[in-house]
Amino acid sequence: MLKSGILNPQILSLLARVRHTNTVVIADRGFPFWPEIETVDISLVDGIPRVLDVLKAIRANYVIGHVWMAEEFNGANDPRTREEFGSALAGVPLTFEPHVEFKKRVPRAIGLIRTGDTTQYANMIIESA
Repeated sequence: MLKSGILNPQILSLLARVRHTNTVVIADRGFPFWPEIETVDISLVDGIPRVLDVLKAIRANYVIGHVWMAEEFNGANDPRTREEFGSALAGVPLTFEPHVEFKKRVPRAIGLIRTGDTTQYANMIIESA
């Protein structure tokens, strides 16, 4: 039995299938459903868990090569929220692109983890290194 780290068996299975340059999406509660890719829904209530909670759990054992987020994130959120995301992604190349372009990348992902996050445009696509 696992005693630490990620305990969710679906997330562990999803991450175990990620290889070099594959991507995983971590999404907020309002992100569209994509029937083409596996979705692990861990939303509980508004705000729990957050995208950053999942990112921090994944970062412990996952080598991130690049992250994409919607450029609308910067205009929709206050400086404190932007700083919190920046700190969580410290040292990782981050590209902001229009949300429409961001969503075009989603169907190529290995899977999507849906959270209860209410932060606007908090979604991120994480590429393995």
